[in-house]
Amino acid sequence: EDFAEIEKLALAKGLCVFASGNYSITAALMTRFALMAAKHVADVEVIDYASAKKPDTPSGTGRELAERLSAIRKPSNAKPVNELSGARETRGATIGSVQVHSVRMPGYLLSCEAVFGAPDERLVIRHDAGTSAAPYVSGTLLAARRVRETKGLRRGLDQLLD
Repeated sequence: EDFAEIEKLALAKGLCVFASGNYSITAALMTRFALMAAKHVADVEVIDYASAKKPDTPSGTGRELAERLSAIRKPSNAKPVNELSGARETRGATIGSVQVHSVRMPGYLLSCEAVFGAPDERLVIRHDAGTSAAPYVSGTLLAARRVRETKGLRRGLDQLLD
């Protein structure tokens, strides 16, 4: 909801504001590949993993991926969460039309995956990163270079890839 206001202000000032849940090039590729897959396989869930010390759930990567996947099309076969019996919380959070699960435990680094399901087959598109800042440098520099090329709000590093 804040993004609409940011877009309005950026356009009024003739500026570009860029926002991304993750500035890693490989995370941007994961997003791009997942969005491609969602056009052909409707049923998808997002799982993000991090150490027990990471306070946000889901991660910015997981949230943005779920929002973007929801814009492609709604899952076709999944039983709606409100129709399930038992502990519904175990199905994760619904972001848009996508179920999102956040695992926070010792021993995990940073990972995010889109899990697609179709009759008798499954596709997993996953991004893994370590704990250093190295994976985010090239994406941040790409965003800094490209932000001057447009006006308004741009979301998602994958949109800046050629």
